[in-house]
Amino acid sequence: MIMTQWQLWLIGIFIVVVLIVVVGPFLAPVPPLGGVDAHALADLDSRFIDLPLGSDSIEVHYKEFGQGEPALILLHGFGASLFSWREVMAPLAERHRVIAFDRPAFGLTERPQRGEWGAAADWRHSIPYGAEAQADLTLALMDALSVEEAVLVGNSAGGAIAMLTALKAPEHVQALILISPAVYNGGAPTAAQWVLNTPQMQHLGPLIARRIQDWGMDFARSAWHDPTRITQDVWDGYLAPLQVQGWDRALWELTVASRPSGLPERLGEFVLPVLVITGDDDRIVPTAQSERLAQELPNARLAVISACGHVAHEECPTPTLEVIDQFLASLDN
Repeated sequence: MIMTQWQLWLIGIFIVVVLIVVVGPFLAPVPPLGGVDAHALADLDSRFIDLPLGSDSIEVHYKEFGQGEPALILLHGFGASLFSWREVMAPLAERHRVIAFDRPAFGLTERPQRGEWGAAADWRHSIPYGAEAQADLTLALMDALSVEEAVLVGNSAGGAIAMLTALKAPEHVQALILISPAVYNGGAPTAAQWVLNTPQMQHLGPLIARRIQDWGMDFARSAWHDPTRITQDVWDGYLAPLQVQGWDRALWELTVASRPSGLPERLGEFVLPVLVITGDDDRIVPTAQSERLAQELPNARLAVISACGHVAHEECPTPTLEVIDQFLASLDN
């Protein structure tokens, strides 16, 4: 069969398109970012600890204050760090032992790269940025700090990690306090996961992650009911971890590791006491979703904070502390 000039032209176009798709992304320059060691950004009350995770270990940045039972473990949300708990840690520590840590990919916790963590072929399963691994890390921190039983306090994605931790080790979790938890949405579908793991996307990933420096302020503003209250000091606190070497690659790996949590199908298993807190103007995890969660959990109570957004512990610390104190007091009764 002799091909016509038209057919040859179409084949040529097809080859060009394939080359653009396959080779094109590698032509985009990804200049390395400078960065500093996480320890250089640590506060005087910062602590670091090596924790086992899978067949490796990871250095975790945390802070600890106060004494008393139950111990409270604080898990921050996406794009945040333990800095996000600054308004509530000291008041909570007046009556409780309070521990907050930076989840992998955030804050000053170590950011291992591909080739530095487990076998390359096993990266997808051993990656420290996945939700299951972060639940394991929470339990490892509790074990290392001799916390037998704790109340887990999680905001947004940290709320989902708190719930997964409770499912993994219910004997070590007395109760949950979930502030605008991200339960019903989140996680990339299978097809998207395949695309995100291609060599082309792995090459471009850091560039995509660096865009948080552009849209991050808009995201932060949408998380507050009154964004005019985000001071320069607060914004500087959010941005500080972006000085750490490798933050862009780690944030991309967190994105690649994102999976649906499966939590909506397991809500009936949460028989422990749960407090769900939400702002009445939450535009990140809509208020209605938190209200729905409180209804679907077997043993939950709901607190809606007026004139408040997605980060009630930051924007509205006083009413948030009031409902937390009431809930914790009820655990003793």
